[in-house]
Amino acid sequence: MEMDDEMDAGPIRVVLVDDQELVRAGFTMVLDAQPDIEVVGEAGDGQQALDLLRTTAADVVLMDVRMPRMDGIEATRRVVSGEGGGPGGDGPKVIILTTFDLDEYAFAAIKAGAGGFLLKDAGPAQLIEAIKAVHSGDAVVAPSTTKRLLDRFALHLPDTEEKASGALESLTEREGEVLRLVARGMSNAEIAGRLFVSEATVKTHMGRILMKLGLRDRVQAVVFAYETGLVKSGQGGDAW
Repeated sequence: MEMDDEMDAGPIRVVLVDDQELVRAGFTMVLDAQPDIEVVGEAGDGQQALDLLRTTAADVVLMDVRMPRMDGIEATRRVVSGEGGGPGGDGPKVIILTTFDLDEYAFAAIKAGAGGFLLKDAGPAQLIEAIKAVHSGDAVVAPSTTKRLLDRFALHLPDTEEKASGALESLTEREGEVLRLVARGMSNAEIAGRLFVSEATVKTHMGRILMKLGLRDRVQAVVFAYETGLVKSGQGGDAW
């Protein structure tokens, strides 16, 4: 039923932000071939993106990290804070585009409010799936890349058990389990299989977790889990 609602609302409007014209052209060709996705604008840097978003209604922004004038981190922060939204409307969601050697920038952008990130060499199907997921209110936390990204930088994050225990007191035992699994990059379907519950139940738990912890989305939940020490670098999926 949700799919029907989205279809009735029209195609997902996407803005591409990348300083390489060929990259934008490639993404445009892939996305415009989809009946439910439409590229409504392009920008070559963060400042140009903000200027464009003030006059162009968009649902999702694909944002590069390293760009002239204003990089993707600062641009993401400003879009999320409201500079990218039209009068009286919610601003677009942001998906960061990065390469593995730019993980540090991607992590900073996610903390700035991006709804997720993708590697630039992601296949067309993965790109399309990510856009639809973010548009529907989920967040793109690719299991393989997220784990490497956060494991790499978790050593530099605050690891205070007091902060973790204080913030997590409001969660039930099951909600804590779900949060740990989310932080390890597992999808709703994988978590449902692991805990022997339905995907709808996992989504319900996730919604309560976000509400109780005052978090915006799934990506913030992952960052929170690492920052508080709930999940530490190097822990595997069966560590807990």
